[in-house]
Amino acid sequence: MDINFKEIDKKLTELKIKDKDSESRKIWESVLDERTVATLFKLSKRGLISAVGGPISTGKEANLFYGYGGNNREIAIKIYRIETGDFRDMYEYIIGDPRFERVKKSRDDLIYLWTKKEHKNLKRAFENGVRVPEPIASMNNILLMEFIGKNEKPAPKIKDAGLNERELEESFKKIIDYMKILYQDAKLVHADLSEYNVLYYDGPVLIDMGQAVLNSHFNAIKFLRRDIKNIIRFFNESGLANSVEEEELLKMIIGEIGE
Repeated sequence: MDINFKEIDKKLTELKIKDKDSESRKIWESVLDERTVATLFKLSKRGLISAVGGPISTGKEANLFYGYGGNNREIAIKIYRIETGDFRDMYEYIIGDPRFERVKKSRDDLIYLWTKKEHKNLKRAFENGVRVPEPIASMNNILLMEFIGKNEKPAPKIKDAGLNERELEESFKKIIDYMKILYQDAKLVHADLSEYNVLYYDGPVLIDMGQAVLNSHFNAIKFLRRDIKNIIRFFNESGLANSVEEEELLKMIIGEIGE
């Protein structure tokens, strides 16, 4: 459903959306189809959203917005775009996952499933001690989770955090520890880990878990190798001198050798 600017303003007001400047309004326009509006209202009526602010980030599949949940808690609202999102690569991360064996090929069903998958992956990671945004709720194409930041200011990606040598070394060790916990305890592989999917807020925080797969997935080791390569490359390029080899790190994460 196309929504003109006048209709958008009306919807934003009804949803108690605070930030309605022209740029934010354009970003909201990209996600406010009829079904998304209905889902936002349902979440609001359930007390899970009390107010919504401006955009935090935009991506090819989803936009992330700032908001308030129950008890005025700061939250992040991730909205997958039903009408305009790019979901061509999603099947690679869904096929072979026994949690989602019955994959329908309609666009809507795939998006809703992907949202649910990210919620489940975040929950697994969070409950096993990996620092990720705590998942709060999901419905259709909307995921509510902990806001990483303070006073409406989001935490930076680790690549933009300007870390010193000590912080780089500590972050490298912590991320490897999280990868190990993910694999051995949560039974997951992130599958898209890089400096673009790690925030820095008093330490690293892993984000964007929608593509994470079970460690029993037929491509799990392939994805894990890619994650390891990305993390080693980033920290090497950032000036951290480490002598860890990719293969050694792989064995450490999957538990074939000790630390």
